[in-house]
Amino acid sequence: MNQEPAPSPAPAAKRRMGKIVKIVEFGLSAVLIVMLGVLIFRFHLLGDGEADPSVRWSEITVTEARLGPIRETLAVEASVQPLATISIDAIEGGRVEKVFVEVGTIVKSGDPLIQIENTSLLMDIMNREAEMAQQSNNLRNTRLSMEQFKLQLSQQQTELDNQILQQKKIYDRYAELDKDNLVSKQTIEQARDQYDYLLKRKDLMEKSQKSELALRVSQLESLEQSMARMQANLDAVKQKQDNLVIKAPIAGVVTALTAETGQTKTAGQRLGQIDVLNGFKAMASIEEENLPRVAVGAAAEFDYDGRVYSLDVRKILPEVKDGKFQAEMEFRGERPKGLKRGQTLHIRIGVGEVSQALLLPRGDYLKASDGDWVYKIDEPSGKAVRQSIRTGRENAEAVEIVKGLKPGDRVITSSVASFGGSDVVVLKDK
Repeated sequence: MNQEPAPSPAPAAKRRMGKIVKIVEFGLSAVLIVMLGVLIFRFHLLGDGEADPSVRWSEITVTEARLGPIRETLAVEASVQPLATISIDAIEGGRVEKVFVEVGTIVKSGDPLIQIENTSLLMDIMNREAEMAQQSNNLRNTRLSMEQFKLQLSQQQTELDNQILQQKKIYDRYAELDKDNLVSKQTIEQARDQYDYLLKRKDLMEKSQKSELALRVSQLESLEQSMARMQANLDAVKQKQDNLVIKAPIAGVVTALTAETGQTKTAGQRLGQIDVLNGFKAMASIEEENLPRVAVGAAAEFDYDGRVYSLDVRKILPEVKDGKFQAEMEFRGERPKGLKRGQTLHIRIGVGEVSQALLLPRGDYLKASDGDWVYKIDEPSGKAVRQSIRTGRENAEAVEIVKGLKPGDRVITSSVASFGGSDVVVLKDK
């Protein structure tokens, strides 16, 4: 029995291919129709003049570009610090016995802050006082002995003077008798020899007494000098005892305290600090590359509580740490109220020289364009046209226009964010 051959697949494939081609053609046609509709719609809008955004004159701020002086400012962050901070250190070591104040306490100069106990220092003072008392007794006994010695010398001298006087009388009487040959030569010679002996004895005694007295005076002076040295040493040790009560060196507020009752502190160890109350300064951390641009005496300013306050750069600390250096600034004129230690201020420091430039005021209009373009008023057409610009220096009030505008050009300086970056903005109801 003969079998019929299977039908060829070619006609089926051709049919499927035809369907695909028709689908593609239909899709392309749909896309073309949509694109055409969009073009027609845009053409219709453009033809009616409503494609561009519009705004009323009363809703915008328009400013004229003008020539004026400008000085570039450097924006930095600064920390409010007291004009002076005095460290509190332990002058003598020991155990903290009592703390009289807390952090935040306002103190006057001389107010006690911390009481430290040092038993070894107290024992040293007691030993020195005992030595001082013994030395004082020795000095007192020496002075008494000196007075007794002087009295003894006076008695000896008085007795000898009396002997000399009596012997002179005897000698003089014999001399008168010798004129009449009433006394022997031997008697006169004996009287004269005795008189001369007493005079020589007086001279020797005076020299001996003088030497002995000088020696005793020297001993007394040595004791007095030793006593003075001991007193000075005792006073110095007692001063150390006074230093055990640590007092406020200045009037101010205690801003740090690291002493607690029972702790042991060594001499020189930091115990806290006091900030003066008569003002503040601002310490700014500035990037290292700006070191050549910031100068002592440069004017600076910052906004605080709706007002602008002025400062001057008083000192530059050229030491660079972590890529930054420190600049110290002091307030000029009125200082803001309510500043606190550690508060952060956003300060603008004037750098470079003041020169003439084409200026526009700073404003929200720069935020939408990052300073790359502005909307310039085109008076004849009653529109604002997007204009490319290039900015230069800037400060808190103005920005320099290097390219894109000329003096007298009028620019929208209020916010332009609602215009969506359109090339043209229609201005209505002037």
